[in-house]
Amino acid sequence: MIKHRLDSGLTVVAEDMPGFRSVSFGIWVKTGSRNERLSENGISHFIEHMLFKGTPRHSAQAIADIFDGIGGNVNAFTAKEYTCYYAKVLDDHLPVAVDVLADMFFHSNLDPEDMAKEKKVILEEIAMFDDTPDDLVHDLAARAAYGDHPLAYSILGLKDRLMALQPDDLRDYMRRRYRPDNTVVALAGHVRPDMIDLIEERFAGFAGSGAEETPEAPEFEGGLVFHAKKTEQNHICLSLPGLPYDHPDLYGIVLLNNVIGGGMSSRLFQEIREKRGLAYSIYSYHSAHIDSGLFTIYAGTAPDQTKEVLDITLETLADVRDNGLSDAELTRGKEQLKGNLILSLESTGSRMNRIGKNELLLGRHHSIDELIARIDRVGREDIRRCLDHLFSRPMAVAMVGSNDKPIAAFRRDSLVLRGSDQTTARP
Repeated sequence: MIKHRLDSGLTVVAEDMPGFRSVSFGIWVKTGSRNERLSENGISHFIEHMLFKGTPRHSAQAIADIFDGIGGNVNAFTAKEYTCYYAKVLDDHLPVAVDVLADMFFHSNLDPEDMAKEKKVILEEIAMFDDTPDDLVHDLAARAAYGDHPLAYSILGLKDRLMALQPDDLRDYMRRRYRPDNTVVALAGHVRPDMIDLIEERFAGFAGSGAEETPEAPEFEGGLVFHAKKTEQNHICLSLPGLPYDHPDLYGIVLLNNVIGGGMSSRLFQEIREKRGLAYSIYSYHSAHIDSGLFTIYAGTAPDQTKEVLDITLETLADVRDNGLSDAELTRGKEQLKGNLILSLESTGSRMNRIGKNELLLGRHHSIDELIARIDRVGREDIRRCLDHLFSRPMAVAMVGSNDKPIAAFRRDSLVLRGSDQTTARP
């Protein structure tokens, strides 16, 4: 892997993948909904949209035409802690992709008329999200876990705050957050040496600096959030404290996730869906942040089955908490994790995402062999330590449904390990 720092402070990382003819190129900015003030919630996502609305050189239509004309893909996404603008093109067309994306990044018009139209687009996106309870409940889960902390802010933002945003608000936010010392350019695929020169040329004028704001770490609150909505199912998330990106026990948590609800062979999937037919969708996942994480279980089930699903979930978690994993589960989980890791990196886009995100958030990289060795080293003591962390606090509960009766009597502290120095919460 190549790592190069421009005079401006911008970092470029690149990984050559022999045998490929495509290149994925991404501009990663260390800013997302977590870095917003409450009054500007949604601004990171709005800026992401606005950078596609045209520059003095290229209209929005022209941007679309250029990428379609070279058979490439261009897009962007906003997360809680970063924003990424990316393209995937044939290697011969990378100069075009870099030129257009750099123009969008540095010279977007941020025209008031375009802003007014794009606000309507995002309002529709928010409405679509609100109409999808199995998506909405995950936002509520963050609020149940983190309360008013910025990690609980919606990435899409709130309607009234979105409508109040003006061009100067976007420019001010970009001056604060879109800085070379806060940005990484990543490339993966058929990366030739002259491609680094291309990045140097197009980003040489990138200016701006500032002290990086150290975000306040959240406290896991273990709260309860209910959203009343007429639905055919109850949509529920149960969340436990997780681990940050670079925690040494991260792979222990991921192995536990695989066994509990991370796939079709997991305990929850087999018990709740396969054996009893109580849910179509039942799964768990771990989401890591810079300084924290969440382990979340989701289930969607009929109202008259909700209590049974919750009871089985608690029984499953209690068994894992008390007895850990079997030898077979630990071995299978490691092989599953290694397979998922390697298969996920068989495209230029996934490789670009990996090196861009690692450089932006961690400033370092591990080889695939190093990661596999870390997975293989996870033992029973590591799993026990992860379980002690998971069950150190009352769980957070979020639900979207017609009434809150199924969770009103739910004891969020029922799985807290005895002897934990954490205070328990009332249900």
